[in-house]
Amino acid sequence: MKLTEILGIELPIIQAPMAGVQGSALAIAVSNAGGLGSLPCALLSLEATRRELAAIREGTDKPFNVNFFCHAVPSEDPAREAAWKKSLGAYYKEFGIDPGGVAGGQGRAAFDAAAAELLGEFRPPVVSFHFGLPSAELLARVRSWGATVISSATTVDEGRWLEVHGADIVVAQGLEAGGHRGMFLSRDLTAQLGTLALVPQLVRAIRLPVVAAGGIADARAVRAAIELGAAGVQVGTAYLLCPEATTTPIHRAALRSEEAAHTALTNLFTGRPARGIVNRFMRELGPLSDVAPEFPLAAAAVLPIRAKAEAAGSGEFSSLWAGQNVSGCKEVSASVLTRELAGFATEQVSGVQR
Repeated sequence: MKLTEILGIELPIIQAPMAGVQGSALAIAVSNAGGLGSLPCALLSLEATRRELAAIREGTDKPFNVNFFCHAVPSEDPAREAAWKKSLGAYYKEFGIDPGGVAGGQGRAAFDAAAAELLGEFRPPVVSFHFGLPSAELLARVRSWGATVISSATTVDEGRWLEVHGADIVVAQGLEAGGHRGMFLSRDLTAQLGTLALVPQLVRAIRLPVVAAGGIADARAVRAAIELGAAGVQVGTAYLLCPEATTTPIHRAALRSEEAAHTALTNLFTGRPARGIVNRFMRELGPLSDVAPEFPLAAAAVLPIRAKAEAAGSGEFSSLWAGQNVSGCKEVSASVLTRELAGFATEQVSGVQR
């Protein structure tokens, strides 16, 4: 069955859920244009999630996706937290921040029973996960209303695992992609593949529809992914300059600058590898740190530094998530961009019969 038929959409374009830079408006625009809009919920409280879901139900009668992280919640490690704050000491001093007053916290929520109960009220047609899948019990609750389940794989082994454990569609997240890596079976970055290498290998290895993600910024890239066997594509970075996105002025300026050509994987902002535009924080500490606490605990100690810097108009301590290909970033409506990404007749891009 074709991806468009599985998801009930016109175009095989999935808008990547991008926590922190979008809300319901972007999802609504993409869904109304014929793609699959996505709402990221990892940074939202249950109340905020409820409001955003209500807005989507009000704004479109088309299918949409709701996305959650499903990472293992780590235990706090006071010694490691102290070492992390010590490594940030020069920045606390620079910005006049008292390290003793910096609160800890998880920051990003993992999918749980409360979230599942809330979703049951809205019964979204598609639910996607990052970092694997939730427990069998929670997944069964999502499936109870007939939702299609999507999750990301960064290796062939992860794709096979997702097929066995209940995913309906697998997103092949290439190394080019912006934001957090969806890796969950291994922390070995040397095993991470680029989109062109990962997609055909996953297509051969599993029977589920494979959606290509990473470095896809225009219609030619969409066509290339489908010719490699992908049933469709997931696009994130290209939407960051759309008016419906909530991308901050600092982040938008970085995307328009020459610095956007320089991205790297970093764990400094959250404790887990994610791709963003290189800035002072990444240059001075090195993009990857052995000191940073487990995801998502690293974020709390960085937040006050980021806040002070941003208040002064600087993004040098901000997580400026972006993929390697920012050439498709346009200040046009998300609906226009979605149709441009399709770029040729619907029947040509509606997915590979699987």
